[in-house]
Amino acid sequence: MADGKHHENADLVEDDTDGLLRELAAAHGVGTSYWGWDGVERSVSGSTLQSVLAALGVPADGPEEMQRSLREARLAPWRRILPPVLVQREGQEVHVDVHVPHGGTVTVWIDAEDGSRHEATQRENRDVPADVDGVLTGRATFAVPDHLALGWHTLRADADGTLAECPLVVTPRQLGTTGLLAGRRNWGLTAQLYSVRSSRSWGIGDFADLADIATMSGQEGAGFVLVNPLHAAEPAPPVEDSPYLPTTRRFFNPLYLRVEEIPEYGYLDAAGRAEVARQAGQLYPASRSAELLDRNASYGAKLAALELIFQVRRGPARARAFAVFCAEQGQGLDDFALWCALAEKLPPSAPEWTGAAAAPGTPYCTEQRAQLADRIEFHRWLQWCCDRQLESAQHSAGQAGMEIGVIHDLAVGVKLGGADAWTLSGVLARGVTVGAPPDIFNQQGQNWTQPPWHPARLAESGYAAYRDMLRTVLRHAGGIRVDHILGLFRLWWIPEGAGPERGTYVYYDHEALIGILALEAQRAGAIVIGEDLGVFEPWVRDYLAERGIFGTSILWFEHDAAGPIPPERYRQQCLTSVNTHDLPPTAGYLAGEHVTLRESLGLLQRPVDEERAEAAAEQEAVLALVRERGLLPDADHTDVRGTVEALYAFTALTPSSLLGVALVDAVGETRTQNQPGTSTQYPNWCIPLAGADGPVLLDGLPDDPGFRSLVGTVRTALHPRA
Repeated sequence: MADGKHHENADLVEDDTDGLLRELAAAHGVGTSYWGWDGVERSVSGSTLQSVLAALGVPADGPEEMQRSLREARLAPWRRILPPVLVQREGQEVHVDVHVPHGGTVTVWIDAEDGSRHEATQRENRDVPADVDGVLTGRATFAVPDHLALGWHTLRADADGTLAECPLVVTPRQLGTTGLLAGRRNWGLTAQLYSVRSSRSWGIGDFADLADIATMSGQEGAGFVLVNPLHAAEPAPPVEDSPYLPTTRRFFNPLYLRVEEIPEYGYLDAAGRAEVARQAGQLYPASRSAELLDRNASYGAKLAALELIFQVRRGPARARAFAVFCAEQGQGLDDFALWCALAEKLPPSAPEWTGAAAAPGTPYCTEQRAQLADRIEFHRWLQWCCDRQLESAQHSAGQAGMEIGVIHDLAVGVKLGGADAWTLSGVLARGVTVGAPPDIFNQQGQNWTQPPWHPARLAESGYAAYRDMLRTVLRHAGGIRVDHILGLFRLWWIPEGAGPERGTYVYYDHEALIGILALEAQRAGAIVIGEDLGVFEPWVRDYLAERGIFGTSILWFEHDAAGPIPPERYRQQCLTSVNTHDLPPTAGYLAGEHVTLRESLGLLQRPVDEERAEAAAEQEAVLALVRERGLLPDADHTDVRGTVEALYAFTALTPSSLLGVALVDAVGETRTQNQPGTSTQYPNWCIPLAGADGPVLLDGLPDDPGFRSLVGTVRTALHPRA
């Protein structure tokens, strides 16, 4: 009996500890269970919860520590006069709690961006005062007026002479640029820019090629061109192939610069021009090859040429423009350029990165700013050149008649050891990485090896890094596609050393993150497209629509319990397309290349025959619906190109405002660009644009039969009378 009683008490203690752990996790926005892609709810293990709480800086080692952490979580808001930041929707009154010693007086007001002052009105509050570190503290509630203009304001409080302030961000109720597109249909090309070369490319597609893509498709009636993330990689070879694993999301990749279009190139001396021509000549043949792309060769040659052009003295107007750009980008650009200069000097494994150079403000880094001044200036200059050429590409899009223009892609995060992980370490979490639980794309789950935003620290910073990143990406954009926009609601955190299936969701203040995204897009006159595929909570899509954020629909994934949904049921506020870069081009998908590839890489969790049978059944269900609409003749139809065009014509039957036309489908490519959940197992992001007859160059695209046929199909389907 004694042994039985002992085990019973031990079980009770264990249950209490587990209950405390889960209560503490919930208090910090950490999910304790989740619903998988198969509809099954799974409980998160205690070890995962402890690891994630540790990454958040929350002690949770034993019941006593958990109790203390719970008390700290409850008292934290009472310890400060104002919250870290306040986000308000335009036209809505919002209440803010102000904490002061009980019986004290406080005045609250707003200093707006335009210099005007607005008083906050006190509202009744019957909350009982709390003992905060031995001080009886009261809570007063104030109403922030509903007439404030959109923008970044400052909320201030004076509590008996003690001053406090925090950012007050007024965001659009609904993104206005979305409403401007209501009732109109736009189609546009989607392309991986690095893969799209011309005869003048240095083996890699570049910003001048982007301007040409926009011009060519704009003249055909396209309203936009959507490209892969253009974020910066390493400052020198070897560089990361994946555009979704950058060193920074704020600044751009000089790999995409067209060297000859930098004005100072024209003022090189004869020897300099000969050297640039030699470097270019070595890379021109690569643009005519269907072999894998070699970013290192292209970037190495470009850097050698750019070093020469950088030495050319700039005229007064250009010098002034460069100085203005650097001033506008401020400390963020300075720190990024410093990281680039240090990364050229220190290998990734150098001890300085965790010691003397652990952060931009260390004495060592202060010393290096002076010693590496020329290299820092060079990397600032590269960003300015990127900025100028991106502005030119967006201008070309407008001149060609595009209503929207270039749509940039925003990656989910950045790589460990990169520039953002260094400069923004104060607002990123350590000891965890971001990924995805097992799903239909990858049945083993995914680890993207990226550090996530720390929710509390990001809020404490007033979301400054997030805002600055959005502003830079949107400077010369007609729109922004947010990859995995569900990550602004919750992200799958994976403890260091654990598999993807051992993670859990951590929740973010989506009202703040989506609101700031809408605010910065509205100020830039840009639209926002959220890639909202995968596992998500049912209300999320409704919330995004309410805020004016476009969703994403991929033909193969739009179904319910009865099968593929009819085109009339697709969303209007949406970018609809036949495929995505995480699947083979449509011709390859129809041939089952996605199953063949996953099977060859060992990514399947069941026999390949079952996968093939299910994939064939899913395709046939969609094709049957296409045939019902009279777009395909019969089930024996074997013309692959005709089938691809019929699928695109089917998307035109939807009410979606935006239709994406994949450039790979236009030229007949079949190779997969990216296989989620792999790194070295497959040459992700290294496949050049090619068709059945070899590489496709931009020079011949306007006369390419496949391009003209698919574009014509989409244009006619959207505007049959024309």
